[in-house]
Amino acid sequence: MLARRVASAAVLIPLVVVVLLLGQPWLGLLIMAIAALAAREAFALLKSAGVTSEPLLGTAVALVVVGGSWLLGDRLGETSILVALGVILAAIAAFLRLDPREGFQAWLGTVFGALYAGLLAFLLLIVEHAPPLRDGAPLGAWLDGGRAWLVVCVLGVWAFDTGAYVAGRTWGRHGFLVHISPKKTWEGVIGGAVVGTVVTALTLWAAGAQPLGAIALGPMIAVAAQSGDLAESLLKRAAGAKDSGALIPGHGGMLDRVDSILFAAPVVYFYLLVVGSI
Repeated sequence: MLARRVASAAVLIPLVVVVLLLGQPWLGLLIMAIAALAAREAFALLKSAGVTSEPLLGTAVALVVVGGSWLLGDRLGETSILVALGVILAAIAAFLRLDPREGFQAWLGTVFGALYAGLLAFLLLIVEHAPPLRDGAPLGAWLDGGRAWLVVCVLGVWAFDTGAYVAGRTWGRHGFLVHISPKKTWEGVIGGAVVGTVVTALTLWAAGAQPLGAIALGPMIAVAAQSGDLAESLLKRAAGAKDSGALIPGHGGMLDRVDSILFAAPVVYFYLLVVGSI
């Protein structure tokens, strides 16, 4: 299993780095592809959990929301309009079901799956709206401001996940929400938060931002990343599934890889709004 995980990472990480360096449109296309795969797996889990939905419509809505955040930039609130249209279309599709209870459940399931995967739109909103890098920012030689803040978000999540895994395996004794995820421990959560905050400080410095901002942003990413992981675990438990899929050998499905990022991306975007960078 470990060998498969390492082999998959050896292929995927260089691919992500190359796309990050190339920038748009490749970055947007990659995130849309990830959203499509994540939506497909989310709707499969909903079906296994006994939740009725319209997978094709829901996936299309997710892609429209993610693509709209990139192509339109949400300068006039277009993303909110696209979300509203998705909710309306899901309701119209539900009208066609003869059993009103089934139709109502299909409406809820379709909207949930679409908006869940559609949270990836915030990655592209970060890319489109993050402030320019200051002169002398270490990442400035390779990336613009949007992609640099994308690095802040993704590396913060990965650092939390890695720190939580290592700390949990090494010192974990006290269970944390074990009814959702039996292997989670308080020691892992705390260790992940510490590692994630340190890495966030480093990436903020590399992006030309104030490293002390990690005192707020680091724990925010940690809470969001842990919540995203638990949210997917809740869905998988309801579906009776160990993984969201088998797309990535040794890692499970795409949703298993981006579950924490789904919740962290809106938090990083919110942080940029609060500190006045957007």
